Amino acid sequence: MKKFIAILFFSFLFAVSVTAQEGMWLLNQIDKLDLNKKGLKIDVSEIYSKDNPSLYQAIIQLGGGTGSFVSGEGLIVTNHHVAYSGLQRASTKDNDYITNGFLARSRTEEIKALGYSARMLVDMQDVTAEVLDAAKGITDPVERGMKINKKIAEMTEALKKGKEDADVNIAEMFNGKQYVMFVYKLIKDIRIVYAPPLSIGNYGGETDNWMWPRHTGDFTFMRAYVSPDGKGKEYSAENVPYKPKVWLKAAKEELKEGDFTFILGFPGQTTRYRTSNSIEWNQNKNYPFSIKNFREIINLADELTKNDKDGEIKVANLKKGLANAMKNYEGKVTGMKKTNFLQKKIEFEKEFLGWVNADAVRKEKYGDLFSRDAELYKTLAKTKDRDNIFNLLQGLAGTQLNMAVQLYYIKKELSKPENERQPGIDENTINNVVKGIEYNYANYYEPFDKALLIRTLKMASELPAEQRIKGLEYIFDDKSRTIEQFADDAVKSSKLSTAEFLKSLYKMPLTEIESLNDPFIKMASGMYPESELIQEENQIFGAKVSEIRKQYLNGLFEWKGTGLYPDANSTMRFTSGNIIGYKPADAVTYAPFTTLKGVIEKNTGEEPFNAPEGLTKLYNNKDFGKWTDPKLNDVPVAFTHQCDITGGNSGSPVMNAKGEIIGLAFDGNYEAMIGDWQYDFDLQRTISVNFHYVLFITEKFANAGFLLDEMGISH
Repeated sequence: MKKFIAILFFSFLFAVSVTAQEGMWLLNQIDKLDLNKKGLKIDVSEIYSKDNPSLYQAIIQLGGGTGSFVSGEGLIVTNHHVAYSGLQRASTKDNDYITNGFLARSRTEEIKALGYSARMLVDMQDVTAEVLDAAKGITDPVERGMKINKKIAEMTEALKKGKEDADVNIAEMFNGKQYVMFVYKLIKDIRIVYAPPLSIGNYGGETDNWMWPRHTGDFTFMRAYVSPDGKGKEYSAENVPYKPKVWLKAAKEELKEGDFTFILGFPGQTTRYRTSNSIEWNQNKNYPFSIKNFREIINLADELTKNDKDGEIKVANLKKGLANAMKNYEGKVTGMKKTNFLQKKIEFEKEFLGWVNADAVRKEKYGDLFSRDAELYKTLAKTKDRDNIFNLLQGLAGTQLNMAVQLYYIKKELSKPENERQPGIDENTINNVVKGIEYNYANYYEPFDKALLIRTLKMASELPAEQRIKGLEYIFDDKSRTIEQFADDAVKSSKLSTAEFLKSLYKMPLTEIESLNDPFIKMASGMYPESELIQEENQIFGAKVSEIRKQYLNGLFEWKGTGLYPDANSTMRFTSGNIIGYKPADAVTYAPFTTLKGVIEKNTGEEPFNAPEGLTKLYNNKDFGKWTDPKLNDVPVAFTHQCDITGGNSGSPVMNAKGEIIGLAFDGNYEAMIGDWQYDFDLQRTISVNFHYVLFITEKFANAGFLLDEMGISH
């Protein structure tokens, strides 16, 4: 029985071409998946071709998610929650675009999406030999890792040199067995065209987040602009809409159960080839701390912005992001425990070691992998509390400290000889950081930021003696004032409350910055030595654990000899599967489609189920236009299908067998939250908004039929 469980578990982890539902495949792998036998009605080369126009060219990485071109005039469709930061940064208490939505009835009315740029893939190449040649003959994993990172930085800079709208990413696959170079065109001027109100775009809020059945119209239209000569330049009145070579066409036919679907997008990170040590660390240590921490920060934000509309808007983006991550982690922990995931992985590793120990050569190569891995995690555990707090001090202890830490780190690195700096830190780093400063301050709300600082300092003051952050001890040793008083004085006396002042500091030498005696810069300076120490510790852990994971993969290749897909790492991937419901529990069966009727049934008139009056009126009058699904006898809203996605896929276009857009992926189901660790054929589902619902809302609710005209859609 144990052997059966182990083999079954292995089948979840390692996809072969006959089960394409599992796997986030590289574009150059998809011709091996027998897609036409599974239902694809176009040639695979129409999805990806190095030489001819193909669908992948319509897909862009956007705002931490994915978007796609849907017109020849640079019109982009993505998720509402992907565009959320842009809406938040443009909003004020008098113009709340988050709550009320936004529509530009002309190109001149489109508003700048602050902080947004799009990356469009133009080339990909295997550069494994060139990267690994830089570390040839080096056996020490730390030195080897440093040489590889330095080589990657050099190659990246060389490829970007002289190209103002080019971006390059050399991505590691299979823990360093392969390196693939991705070259992108960078489009820096993105504008918001139409976003539905929150009561459509986030209908159901956190209550429905990660849940099915779902009734969320999670979409927004944006537009990409470039200079008149086609270069990706910053926002300018002279810029013109980008004209993509390829854009997606909307499907006319209604969806039905069993239909073949596929997705192209940019999934963020999966961990499907990790050991039981990594699973135990995340299940019992990493995720629980993050869940508790995020919940406390969300509660703090709610408390401090009650009856304060301006404050509510300022913290909205952070709150939404933390709430989403928190529920995701809660689902992972629940799923791991419910399925006894850790023990199953341990059993699988026993089977692997049984095969290893049966041969002396294999035992020499792989026999101590898990024990070495366990020792690394034991070392990590010794400073876990310190590291948790130190991470908070880098980003969740208030905007002023966060900006000071970033400033001091960059300036300190640039003060070193070039060969002693961290790879990738140069004068261009300053230019890139300065461009993004205003976006950070768009979220600055003094009462909340100060409360975050106080909270984190108190946590630091309670660390055990052996894990104290020495650079902060001067604060705790000063008995003349409390932590609250220190924070109050720091916020009042610092000039780091404005973006313009921070920008001016990047023009100064480090000695002049230090002489300002700013309280936040003093904190950053005090923490820098420990920052270097922690960075070194992380590099050592990362290099050693990556080497173990690579050797583990070598062993698995040798043991089973099957086709693998690499873990997701924010590079473009393909996944496919069929429209299908699922059975989450005994006597519970979920259909794969939801409809407008379900929106109305959930409506209470209060957030998060406060369907707008205009939408309920359309439903009551059965004013559906051409968007009724005859089989459902209603307007379709969302559907579930078997595609394999994760964070970063948000906004990815879902396409049918003909390569036409039929929806936008926006979520996974709660019952399969451990999907980043393993794929479950029976339970794991992608939740997507039906593109016909997108068009229904755009035409009938927003009266924006001109956008359908632009997309070539009759209505």
